Amino acid sequence: MKIVLLGYMGSGKSTVGKKLAVQLGIPFTDLDDYIEECLGSSIPEIFLNKGEIYFRKQEHLHLRKILESEGDKVIALGGGTPCYSNNMKLILEKTPNVFYLSVPIPELNARLLTGKADRPLIRDLKDEELPEFIGKHLFERRNYYSLATHTIQAGGKEMHELVSEIVTLL
Repeated sequence: MKIVLLGYMGSGKSTVGKKLAVQLGIPFTDLDDYIEECLGSSIPEIFLNKGEIYFRKQEHLHLRKILESEGDKVIALGGGTPCYSNNMKLILEKTPNVFYLSVPIPELNARLLTGKADRPLIRDLKDEELPEFIGKHLFERRNYYSLATHTIQAGGKEMHELVSEIVTLL
């Protein structure tokens, strides 16, 4: 069984994914961490040195490898992963367990302000530009995110609540 968590950056995919994997007793894979390990470079370095197109191609190849690998696992995607290279189609072909963690813009903004430097898409934005950027991005990505099998309203909830909600839907 593959369980895929998707959503905007800062929505809690990795944090929820780790706790969910522990509860289910199966491995956890963060796609961005996996890509960094395979390529020997951080995501910000890959964006800077090779560009977003190169990164998106690598992202697709590594996503396919994870989805086609043997065994159960929880997989946390990058925020943009579902939106490129027909990744959403691939994900839905490989598993029915696809969860969109939906978080309101003000909460995403608060979460992302603290770690902007580590996120290539927002690191150069002024703090006051961030809410509008998030809103625009969510509008563009909503069509992809909404294809998930389940939408979890993740705003303001504790991790254990989110994990419990996902387990109930499995």
